[in-house]
Amino acid sequence: MTEQPAPALAARSRISFRGATMILLIAVVAGAGGGAVLRALHRSGTAAARPALPMLHGQAVWSAGARRAPNFVLRDQSGSALSLASLRGRPVLLTFLDSQCTSSCPIEGRQLGSILRRLPAAQRPALVIVSVDQSGDTPAGIRHALAKWSLNGPWSVHWLNARTHAQLASVWRSYGVRVVPTTNDIMHSLALYLIDRRGYERTAYLFPFLPGFVQRDLGRLAREQS
Repeated sequence: MTEQPAPALAARSRISFRGATMILLIAVVAGAGGGAVLRALHRSGTAAARPALPMLHGQAVWSAGARRAPNFVLRDQSGSALSLASLRGRPVLLTFLDSQCTSSCPIEGRQLGSILRRLPAAQRPALVIVSVDQSGDTPAGIRHALAKWSLNGPWSVHWLNARTHAQLASVWRSYGVRVVPTTNDIMHSLALYLIDRRGYERTAYLFPFLPGFVQRDLGRLAREQS
């Protein structure tokens, strides 16, 4: 898998970039070191002049109740049908991966496993992974990726696929994810959505993201009242 730029995430929402966090996240996505950016921000002015940090830390941020996450029904690695709406009542971590990938997807997968292990059990979301490789993401391939990327654990993981490419493509479009098959690879955008317990999108990240921010945001969503 080769990471595909994701302008669609910006196109499908009014992205809320705020103050220093915007500068930090853009710099990290561009490859700059986070520590150097923080030091530069620290030198940029007095504390009184700095804008407040946002409550959530993705490149896209939505207010509670403002943006309903598009629902879908797909089948997980065990063959059971799952709808996104059926997971309401707990936060959901939604992303799009390829079990056959050997580049960016394994990195994101291991980061997600690390985040889930560090969260208290009461704050762990349901992890939903939508396939970007309809023919390649077989049950055996998915099980292998979950084990290799250390994504198995005492939490819910639903790796979803469909019988047809068209069914998956509809979900990709709903979430602004671009998938471009090539001769030997699948290029796709790596987007990570945090959905609250009422089924509303609250923040979204483009890869690479800062795991500490994702962990903090998940903890905040878990503490929100229904």
